[in-house]
Amino acid sequence: MNVMNDLSADALRVRITQHLTYTLGKDKPNASLYDWRMAVSYSVRDLIIEPWFAATRKTYEAQGKRVYYLSLEFLIGRILGDAMMNLGLFQAVQDVLDGEGISLADVIEDEPDAALGNGGLGRLAACFLESMSTLACPAYGYGIRYEHGLFRQAFESGRQVEHPEDWLNQPHPWEFERPEARYTVPFKGHVSVVDGKSVWHPSETVFARAYDMPVVGWQGKWANTLRLWGAHPTELFDLEQFNSGDHTAAAAPEALARTLSRVLYPEDTTDSGKELRLKQEYFLTSAALQDILRRFLSEYDDFALLPDKVAIQMNDTHPALAGPELIRLLMDDHGLPWDAAKRIAEGCLNYTNHTLLPEALETWSTWLMGRVLPRHMQIIERVDKEHRAATKCAAELAIVKHDQVHMGTLAFVMASHVNGVSALHSDLMKETVFKGLNGLYPARIVNQTNGVTPRRWLRLSNPALSKVLTDTIGAGWESDLARLSDLGAHEDDRALRDAIGAAKRHNKVALSNWASDKLGVSLNPDAMFDVQIKRIHEYKRQLLNVFETIARWSAIRADPKANWTPRVKIFGGKAAPGYFVAKEIIHLINDVAKTVNNDPVVGDLLKVVYPANYNVSMAERLIPATDLSEQISTAGKEASGTGNMKFTMNGALTIGTLDGANVEIREHVGAENFFLFGMTASEVRARYLIADHAREAILASQTLQDILQMIVEGRFSPEETDRYNGLVDATWNHDPFLVASDFDSYLAAQAKVDDAFADTDHWNTLALRNIAGSGYFSSDRTIKGYMDEIWDTKSLL
Repeated sequence: MNVMNDLSADALRVRITQHLTYTLGKDKPNASLYDWRMAVSYSVRDLIIEPWFAATRKTYEAQGKRVYYLSLEFLIGRILGDAMMNLGLFQAVQDVLDGEGISLADVIEDEPDAALGNGGLGRLAACFLESMSTLACPAYGYGIRYEHGLFRQAFESGRQVEHPEDWLNQPHPWEFERPEARYTVPFKGHVSVVDGKSVWHPSETVFARAYDMPVVGWQGKWANTLRLWGAHPTELFDLEQFNSGDHTAAAAPEALARTLSRVLYPEDTTDSGKELRLKQEYFLTSAALQDILRRFLSEYDDFALLPDKVAIQMNDTHPALAGPELIRLLMDDHGLPWDAAKRIAEGCLNYTNHTLLPEALETWSTWLMGRVLPRHMQIIERVDKEHRAATKCAAELAIVKHDQVHMGTLAFVMASHVNGVSALHSDLMKETVFKGLNGLYPARIVNQTNGVTPRRWLRLSNPALSKVLTDTIGAGWESDLARLSDLGAHEDDRALRDAIGAAKRHNKVALSNWASDKLGVSLNPDAMFDVQIKRIHEYKRQLLNVFETIARWSAIRADPKANWTPRVKIFGGKAAPGYFVAKEIIHLINDVAKTVNNDPVVGDLLKVVYPANYNVSMAERLIPATDLSEQISTAGKEASGTGNMKFTMNGALTIGTLDGANVEIREHVGAENFFLFGMTASEVRARYLIADHAREAILASQTLQDILQMIVEGRFSPEETDRYNGLVDATWNHDPFLVASDFDSYLAAQAKVDDAFADTDHWNTLALRNIAGSGYFSSDRTIKGYMDEIWDTKSLL
């Protein structure tokens, strides 16, 4: 079914009116914006059901291999606009709402962002699901239905504060609750041996209940399922305790269950926080694997077929318990012997690594693992014993070492394929974090460079540019993004260059209006919009950006009459609640913004904007309006990045290091169209060998010395002059991510950016080349790579 041309505005009006009346119980004169949004959402959802059901039927008929994508995060964002676009319903919905005097933009804006992810990892999973549906790859996504998800960020006196996200405080129209799809997930207790078999006697259990969301692909030809698990108590409450007056103890089972699916990434600096995180990861993994086996057994009765019918992708180490859990289910529940269970599990599992930072690879103490998951601790130790015996590896390459279970090693050992997410990342995996394991399993590491869906990140979020593209190269690029290269033939067309510039300015005006309405900040849309939006982390080097901002502010103050390129510096992103240094960086950015924005000498030559609570919807506003994309991580630290790809296909130029997918972006758009600075990954490794590299770099840069002096004097925090002494001291004496060493190179690259932006037509030419070179970074291309090289599965269209 292709909904694109099958539904008139009149037919849609009937559907919306029926839902308004019979689903929501409202008549038009009394309907609120919420009522209209829900009625439209239910009506659009209705139109996804037929391709969704048809896809399920076709998948069963084909009896082929299915993909199961396990991820602790799915940062799906708002769904209504995306669904309308993929179904071709925008104009019809617009016509209906116009007739009722309702703004479609207001309806879309009324939808809460689903708070199911943190950053790139979760957004990648969402892009992948959409591409799997566009390509008709039969797939399920498995995640957790977080009641509050990631925290809602606010700033108080410049400091980040965390509040519960409330996205589920109202009905979620895109999900179907499946009470019949319910599995028991056990915890704790002990293991005994009965008739030669290990038997787990858990002391805690919860139910995992399924909530299904259809994910429709481009043109509505196929829809897959995102199945989210909500935790529910196996016993509602203890009536005897309740009646005896101990109401708190009576409700303990319900409290345990709700806690499991309440918050994404609970603070884990306490033992109880660590236990909750481990339970969450196992809750997701166990529920998903039980569901996978239930579906498999509905069609087949020979577990030897499982690797031919099931591909399980572990997105990062969070679902790494999938190996031990699949072995446990096959052995303990279905009676398979160890060798067969382990061989089958290895044949199904694949692992995507997302980090080159050894400290970011999860570890759990053997004490915690053994207490929370005693059966799994036994299985992990046996897997480890066989791994060490088969490879004769050094103790440092063991899964269990120094009383810790190393989940990255576990995932690597249990997987058929281990993939990196950019060419550089995959190469560095072999040289750094998994060097030893790569030697033991030399064919296991493969590369699949990340991508993003062009439907949401170009067609939906940037209609102005999308129209220019369609007018120039014709329709159809949305599902064949490589066609953007056709723009190269039109590079000499001044009208096209002007049209690209006009689309960018249109988006900048829209963002300026939003900033004025929501933030009370007046922005000049003719200034350069210089944007860094990503999780706040030292290796992503927001500190480098804010240092350059201070240098620019100071230079403008010294000579305000010089020929400055006006800039708007925009930051966005959250710091983990327990990450003190990242939160200090946020505070510094906000203090610098307060100083700069209230400086009459600088005026409109420099503004600093940091809107709170960065999320998918904010990214959809910021990215199309961006002139300069900041991709400035320390070389060798960023696995890939996906924001860099979104910026490029929306016509932003990149200032960046040779890190992650920046390397491939630069290759595809042309080195002359990319503002490169900083050390390479190998130079970074060499720099670390210099004991006082930070002090050496600072003493060589008078500008950097002046910046640090201003900060330590309290220029940006006069009410607390020593506020940033720790940050300054760390920069002088440690600087683990080489901010000081790359600073002068970054400053020089920013000067080149200023010169390029001063020539509008030249800048538009560079933007055109970036767009034309971005077709490779579609998630459709990435998923085709997974299908061919990792999952061995075919499109069913």
